Amino acid sequence: MKVTVKKKETAIPVAISTEYIKLQDAMKYANIVYSGGEAKQLILEEQVLVNGEVCTMRGKKLREGDKFTFMGQTYLIAQLS
Repeated sequence: MKVTVKKKETAIPVAISTEYIKLQDAMKYANIVYSGGEAKQLILEEQVLVNGEVCTMRGKKLREGDKFTFMGQTYLIAQLS
């Protein structure tokens, strides 16, 4: 019998206090990039996934429960309590 164990994905929470945050701003807020220009370049190079799909819209609005992934690390948008 062969048993396969999948590693549970652990997402880093990105807490926001507004209704949404733009993708490039979320990347800056999570300290992934230093500037909006850097975020723009990475997004346009299709290096960022939003909810499992490639996203090239740097102004994509992320709301609570949305996830974005960069370089294998997943980030979860969450509302501040």
